[in-house]
Amino acid sequence: MPLSEQEQRLLDEMERHLMGNDADVVKADGGTRALSYRNIVIGSLLVLAGLGVLVFGLSSQIIVVGVVGFVVMLGGVVFALTPSRHLRSSVAHAPRAAKPSGASFMDRMNDRWDRRQEGR
Repeated sequence: MPLSEQEQRLLDEMERHLMGNDADVVKADGGTRALSYRNIVIGSLLVLAGLGVLVFGLSSQIIVVGVVGFVVMLGGVVFALTPSRHLRSSVAHAPRAAKPSGASFMDRMNDRWDRRQEGR
């Protein structure tokens, strides 16, 4: 069922308002999730090395070697998917608003909503 003109205008206005208010959230999230090419390459090499150790452990029927290979593979995947330290340090030094001490979660969320509506 198609939307009426008034509903379409209202939906477009809501979308513009949402994108305008949440642009800072979109920008902040992009920097924290960036993966490092170096981490991906080293992680991939660790996964391949772990796979080799796992296959060797299975073929020689030494279970401990197979488990070590699996742990190395798992560590390689985790390492490949972790952002680089440079990105984390730049995000950690970003200025933050002072949070009210002792305030409940809902109070902090209400304060945050009010600040957004005021444009701060």
